[in-house]
Amino acid sequence: MSTTATLPSATAKRTPVVAHHFDDWDQQYDACVLGMWTFLVTEVMFFGGAIGVYMIYRWQYPMAFAHASNELDVWLGTFNTFILLTSSLTVALGVRYAHTGESRKVGWMLIGTIFLGAIFLGIKAYEYYTKFHHNIAPLLDLPFDWGGADPGPTKIFFGLYFGMTGIHALHMIIGVVLMAMFIPAAFRNEYRDGNSLGVEVIGLYWHFVDLVWIFLFPLLYLVDRAITAPPAL
Repeated sequence: MSTTATLPSATAKRTPVVAHHFDDWDQQYDACVLGMWTFLVTEVMFFGGAIGVYMIYRWQYPMAFAHASNELDVWLGTFNTFILLTSSLTVALGVRYAHTGESRKVGWMLIGTIFLGAIFLGIKAYEYYTKFHHNIAPLLDLPFDWGGADPGPTKIFFGLYFGMTGIHALHMIIGVVLMAMFIPAAFRNEYRDGNSLGVEVIGLYWHFVDLVWIFLFPLLYLVDRAITAPPAL
């Protein structure tokens, strides 16, 4: 009898590691995905509340919010939207490659997603810098120099702008850090057996972050630009 018949194949599929508190892999998979969805529901409530506050103030001060919105760079916002949608594609491809066991491709897709996320954050940092430079950033007791009408409501607009986009940027930074943690495993071929759970979970998180921006971009950059001042009497 040949001894080579008892040796494990180099390409044999490994059984994913199951934590001791789960009965099997299916239970672990379902629990982790459900846990992420539960977390995302709480995030929806958080951002939904912030957007609700914005809508209430916008209803109270429509012209002030319209004028303040015109201080935002719509072209940078549009480019950032394109960047973020492209990052959704790369992370979706990463999940796909994890399912098919193409581990190294998972790593490259995660690197691409991180690169696109860094571009988004860099552009957002530049936008923040311009607001600080023109003294229209109502943060840290900095001077707020608004030459137009309704400085009070305008200050509210920029406060909400920095608050909502800043928290969104923080979520992106967290996503970038988490994705970076999966890259070494990808290049060690740990996803060659279709062990996609970790990549799927971070993919869900990243898609949520992208979805939040899809709401913030038109709300802050586009909608109020359609409001025009009434004609002078």
